[in-house]
Amino acid sequence: MTRLFRRWVARAVLSLSIVAATVSASYGQEKVVRIGYQKYGKLVLLKSKGSLEEKLKVVGTKVVWTEFPSGPPLLEALNVGAIDFGNTGEAPPIFAQAASAPIQYVAYEPPAPKGEAILVPKDSAIKSVADLKGKKVALNKGSNVHYLLVKALEKAGVKYSEIEPVFLAPADARAAFERGAVDAWVIWDPFQAAAEAATGARTVADGTGIVANYQFYFASKKFLQADPNIVELVLAQLSEVDDWAKGDIHAVAEQLAPSIGLSVPVVEVALKRQAYGIKPVTDAVVADQQQVADTFFALGLIPKQIKISDVAWRPGT
Repeated sequence: MTRLFRRWVARAVLSLSIVAATVSASYGQEKVVRIGYQKYGKLVLLKSKGSLEEKLKVVGTKVVWTEFPSGPPLLEALNVGAIDFGNTGEAPPIFAQAASAPIQYVAYEPPAPKGEAILVPKDSAIKSVADLKGKKVALNKGSNVHYLLVKALEKAGVKYSEIEPVFLAPADARAAFERGAVDAWVIWDPFQAAAEAATGARTVADGTGIVANYQFYFASKKFLQADPNIVELVLAQLSEVDDWAKGDIHAVAEQLAPSIGLSVPVVEVALKRQAYGIKPVTDAVVADQQQVADTFFALGLIPKQIKISDVAWRPGT
């Protein structure tokens, strides 16, 4: 078992405070759906609008929201039964499934390849991905950008073993990037847009022509089997919010900016690089996700081969 995989599993223990808070919040409720969300994305908009609460109230269900700093700990919480529903990018569920987490893919957002990128300081001598050979590259371990880095290096003819990955969460990576402790930073929006605006960081490569950068929505297998109608209701409300967001990006930016501590123009840049149109998981998307899993297995980042189709749910099934 690789060090990366072992540390992915170990973080489940470190997430116990989040788990305890979530369980405590939902204790004593007869029927509840516990949703994990990150600071940025469609779930944040759904939470702020309050429409889901109204719809769930009609069917005798309450919602408990829990914020997570990134995708990996969110899926760890789903694995241990602390939440029922959430969303992440394409890489975290690969590690989760390899760790036998009871996840089910229930929907996805179309590709948004410009929503993640390899950044370098504005005055850096690095001009291409090939120039990363022998360099320190900061990234969030097990996240979407992990896959972007792997595939970008592969396309440039550089082995993953020929760079020095520095695994840091976004805030720490930003600090390391600004003080010159790393040579490059692989990051997603809105952190990407914020760094570009604040530091003049240059994009060496984004996901265009390299990776899809999907966003996926998940439910726990247990919850999906018990309440598939609730999952479909949540997805329907997400689709409504998604339609609104696509039609008025400036209004969405104004709503999100205060909660994530960024300016409205920066958030607008990030939102314009997002994809819109939440859809049921298709065979083509499953095939794309299988490529991510196979790549990570080939690199020894996960200890066993997994089959994405085993955990892809279709509405009505």
